[in-house]
Order: sequence, then structure tokens, then C-alpha cells
Amino acid sequence: MNYSGIKYADMINGKGIRVSLFVSGCTHCCKNCFNEETWKETYGNKFTEKEEDEIIEYFKKYGKTIRGLSLLGGDPTYPKNIKPLLKFIKKFKENLPDRDIWIWSGFTWEEILEDENRFSLVKECDILIDGKYMDNLKDLNLKWRGSSNQRVIDIKKSLEKNEIIEYI
Repeated sequence: MNYSGIKYADMINGKGIRVSLFVSGCTHCCKNCFNEETWKETYGNKFTEKEEDEIIEYFKKYGKTIRGLSLLGGDPTYPKNIKPLLKFIKKFKENLPDRDIWIWSGFTWEEILEDENRFSLVKECDILIDGKYMDNLKDLNLKWRGSSNQRVIDIKKSLEKNEIIEYI
């Protein structure tokens, strides 16, 4: 899996101060995407154990100041990203069980539930921002998403209640 960047002390992509990992690979090709370069799965650098360890060490260094991890792209649920991200999430949770994980996907919650591989990744996270960015529904006043069709979903509560429970 490749990644285009890691943003430390990110206060835009999720609640609180976070570390955001931008992965490469996306098939949605949303009009006016803010990360168009990440559509190609080969863009950026290989995400290795070195980067995994650097992220985890950053959390340990700054303690509870850093609230959680955000997975963006590209699309973290792009097929070639799923297995490496599952491995990283397992390691992340073993080291930092009290932190939350937010994930963005161009697929909707309903589409993710229908795909065993995508679901295997998303269910390991806490919050999902779902749906493609739609330029005609762009709204700069929305928290954590770019267009009004996208939802901020509490994954654990939604699975527990068997219905979509929005975080906000």
C-alpha cells in the first residue's frame, strides 16, 4: 500500500487533535476531489512498518493530547489498502486501545455492509464518513466532510442497533 502523506497534529479531519494518514488508490474519481493525485495506487511512498511505528510513537510521545487516528485518501477501502490497514489497525489498537479511529470512504454505509472485505476494515474503526464527494452538494460549513450527501456515522452504535446512527 502507498500513502501520499501523514499529517501530525491535524485538527480538521475528525474530532480533536489527530494523526491523519492519506492512502493512495481510489476508483471514485469525484469531480473536484481535493486529493486527485491519490487516485493512483502507486502515488506516494510505500507504507511500511517504519511509518506504522513512527505514528504509534508520536501518539505515545504526546499522550492523550492526540485523540485519534484518521484514515483518508484516496480511499482506505480501496481493495489493495484493506489488508495493510487491518494489520496497522490491529497494531495501533494493541498499543493505543483508548484512541479512536475515523475512516473516510467514497462508498456508502449500505455498500460497505454488502462487501465483506470493506466491512472487515470499517468495523474495526469508530466513525465512518461515507459517500462520494459530490461537487454540486459542496458545503463548506459541514464538519469533517465536503458535501451534504456524506454522513458521519457512529460505526459501533450502528452495528449494535442495526440501523444508521449518525455521530452528528
